[in-house]
Amino acid sequence: MAPRKSSGAAARKPAAAKKSGLAGGITDFDKADEIKAYGEMLMIRRFEEKAGQLYGMGFIGGFCHLYIGQEAVVVGMQMALKDGDQVITGYRDHGHMLACGMEARGVMAELTGRRSGYSHGKGGSMHMFSKEKNFYGGHGIVGGQVSLGTGLAFANKYRGNDNVSLAYFGDGAANQGQVYESFNMAALWKLPVVYIIENNRYAMGTSTARSSAQSNFSLRGNSFGIPGHQVDGMDVRAVHAAAVEAVAHCRSGKGPIILEMLTYRYRGHSMSDPAKYRSKDEVQKMRSEHDPIEQVKARILELKHASEDDLKAIDKKVRDVVADAADFAQADKEPDASELYTDILL
Repeated sequence: MAPRKSSGAAARKPAAAKKSGLAGGITDFDKADEIKAYGEMLMIRRFEEKAGQLYGMGFIGGFCHLYIGQEAVVVGMQMALKDGDQVITGYRDHGHMLACGMEARGVMAELTGRRSGYSHGKGGSMHMFSKEKNFYGGHGIVGGQVSLGTGLAFANKYRGNDNVSLAYFGDGAANQGQVYESFNMAALWKLPVVYIIENNRYAMGTSTARSSAQSNFSLRGNSFGIPGHQVDGMDVRAVHAAAVEAVAHCRSGKGPIILEMLTYRYRGHSMSDPAKYRSKDEVQKMRSEHDPIEQVKARILELKHASEDDLKAIDKKVRDVVADAADFAQADKEPDASELYTDILL
């Protein structure tokens, strides 16, 4: 089951918005929406699990930041976009690539440094791009992508189209100076950019309660007049409802908006992080009570949208795609030495 390209048809108004206790409401997903969300989140989860395995086996080098636990954020946002909208993020980026429709083979090949990777084996985990899918990269500089995402929005306004730029960054990056420089510019020129703060609570390993004077990140744009909302980032329906409202806000010429996604990563900051700054009980509680995929699965079964066997079949298709990507990446050749001299701007 390959990742599907998001279509404009999915970017509909919440049919029955029920209050979530946070921002906006919750989109009343129909059967097709639930199955789509389940399959796409499962693809990200299984892909990241396999990437973790390959990293442990030495096939993936350097840094590797997994998205396990945060899948509802990018899937819910992507379901509200149309063709032409752009996505840019930081280095926890594999899930964003898959949600944008980039092929699992190409992403895994890049992770393993092979020539068929999206950056021809030169970018690795943190630096992949796809102009075709309007994915403008994972970026290794903390917060650096926020200025670039603002630039994408400036280009959209300059060209007079109605495309929206989505700039993802984390709670740690939210304290970077260039973020506020970007906020100022975006507010001043009313640029169509949605700033998505994926607040997974711990940045690179320090609780936001200890590191941030203002830990409600949705308020970070107040001094610039940028509205912000907190969203249950573990519920794909809440994410989608907030996304629909946010992109409509931008397309109508009202300027930027901030969405703080209250989410949680199950693994450490990177594969080299043992995450001893939190308890195993805390992680297990999130897994058992708030897992984004299990929530969708439970609704599908309760509403009889599909049977257990149907969902097992979806999981098998996803696992087959991921296994194929891993086999392809390990068998693919490394880039030729001449590749060192390509993609260089002088």
